[in-house]
Amino acid sequence: MSTRRLLERALTLTLLAVFSLSAGAAPGRATLPGSVPSWANSKNYVAPADASQSIGFRVYLGWKDPAAVLSLAQAVSDPRSPSYRHYLTPAQFRQQFAPSQADVNSVESWLRSEGFTVVYIPQNNHYVSAEGTVAQASTAFGVDFANYAVQGLTVRSPTAELSVPSALANVVSGVLGLDDTAQFVRPYNVVDAPPPAAFVTGTPCSVYWGEKAAVGFTNPYGAGVLPYAPCGYTPQQIKGAYGLSGAAFDGSGQTVAIIDAYASPTIEQDVNQWSRNRGLPSFTANQFTQVVAPGTYHHPERGQKQDPQGWYGEETLDVEAVHGMAPGADIVFVGAPNNFQDLDAALNHVVDRGLAQIVTNSYGFVTELLPPGFILPYEQIILEGVVQGIGIYFSSGDNSDESLVVGYRTPDWPASSPFVTAVGGTSLAVGATNNYLFETGWGSTTSSWTGTTWSPKPPGSWLYGAGGGVSRIFAEPSYQVGVVPSAVFAAQGRTGRSVPDISAVADVNTGYIIGETQTFPDGSVRYSEYRIGGTSLSSPLMAGIMALADQCAGEPHGFANPLFYSLAGSSAFTDVSSPASTVAVVRTNFVNGVDASAGLAYRLRTMNQTLSLQTTPGYDDVTGLGTPAPGFIGALCH
Repeated sequence: MSTRRLLERALTLTLLAVFSLSAGAAPGRATLPGSVPSWANSKNYVAPADASQSIGFRVYLGWKDPAAVLSLAQAVSDPRSPSYRHYLTPAQFRQQFAPSQADVNSVESWLRSEGFTVVYIPQNNHYVSAEGTVAQASTAFGVDFANYAVQGLTVRSPTAELSVPSALANVVSGVLGLDDTAQFVRPYNVVDAPPPAAFVTGTPCSVYWGEKAAVGFTNPYGAGVLPYAPCGYTPQQIKGAYGLSGAAFDGSGQTVAIIDAYASPTIEQDVNQWSRNRGLPSFTANQFTQVVAPGTYHHPERGQKQDPQGWYGEETLDVEAVHGMAPGADIVFVGAPNNFQDLDAALNHVVDRGLAQIVTNSYGFVTELLPPGFILPYEQIILEGVVQGIGIYFSSGDNSDESLVVGYRTPDWPASSPFVTAVGGTSLAVGATNNYLFETGWGSTTSSWTGTTWSPKPPGSWLYGAGGGVSRIFAEPSYQVGVVPSAVFAAQGRTGRSVPDISAVADVNTGYIIGETQTFPDGSVRYSEYRIGGTSLSSPLMAGIMALADQCAGEPHGFANPLFYSLAGSSAFTDVSSPASTVAVVRTNFVNGVDASAGLAYRLRTMNQTLSLQTTPGYDDVTGLGTPAPGFIGALCH
């Protein structure tokens, strides 16, 4: 068997075998192995869960003939396949692969018999959403529940593997919501503070790279004067740097979905004000819509940290990044209503209803260390999207190789899924005429100005950087074979799916300017603008750019990784590698976060500090294949 077929078979087995039912439970029951998260252990144990606590969850049913779904997803995405871009409609997918109504009825009947309220079943029959109490869940799934102290949160989990009636052994593929795994998802944006209720970019800062020189500060890397960090790039600057400013496309006729948590009440007025300030068109009627996926859970649970305001900034960034790149594209925002535990249902809603051809997701889980029963339903949703021609983009993360966070090297998931496009990040220098000067891999360290010197000695303490690395759970997909160099695998100590695939600017120190209604310390509520970054920026930027490519091609590119990797080393991408000499900027912060009244603080931010990841010529695990080049749209315009 060829190496390519062996790898594809390994990928198939990974996806199909990551979760399987076992009859090793009590008589008449089948266990769900992989349904207990690793953090639910004796070390973290706090106390039994409150039996009266309300609980919302989804019982997932697997696709009919999952091997055929996987094979079709590969075929419609492979430029060499006769089935390339022969996508199914949502109705066709349901007809061929959705669970039968009889199976759904069986799950629904069982849940009702256990006292649960059945809330919602999507059109693709992928899950049955239900609500009840912990006591009911304990009886129905044959386990006890307990609370655990993890990462400053008190979170709930079953204490043993779940089980279901044996009659459902070949029907149920997973259950999401009984444990609090979703509490550990993170939006990948960086404002650099943390900010108070309001945040304003400190000045002095530069309109473009090198516009203002940071006179009076020592340069630890040479004789020249360091530049002040850019104030925040505009859409015109980013499009100019990536060779898109002269494109005859604005995304008209294309639809991009954005998935986040909550929904900002001022988003439309904020985007329109921001657009006017940038010289961009405001939203036309019905160009922007906010949707809450039906059947999601609206009851905040005790012990859960709710942070809607933090996600308002994420939504603002995502929407303004997409609109900035593709001002003619329609945008559908789908928000999970309760502390982001329903992001899977939000993605399923977009895919099941065919709401968009491109989906951008600026969140993820630190590492891949999740219950397999949590991963599989998500992967099933992603595969349906691929079969239907939906390009699904995920930020690669903001903690580099995660080694300083979790103590070992790993990429984040869902960015590591082999059927999504993982978007990494760079530090970008844009010149006075919106021209591309250079890029480095995004990885930042910091030192503070004492008045006479930088402390700690530069490069200083590591802060953040683009996520990447080699998967521990997914095999190397065929489209990466021969493109990802062996040095990437050697550095991470294993072979597998490598992250990221492509990149765009992410460094907050060369970030994007966004506008948002904020609450200031004096109590006033008003619109203001500030610089923001993270791979939360790079993913929606790429989603907007792909809307231009789809418009040019006259059809969706869908899951574009096989096409992207076929263009490796071509004029479609700018190859990002380490700079010849160290690059750094001086960043000004307002001490109080909003103005200079409490003084200024100065930070030295050194770039391309990427831990075990390396920015090298060709594919690398910081920037992937590279960033969009002037030939990008032309290469995809077919």
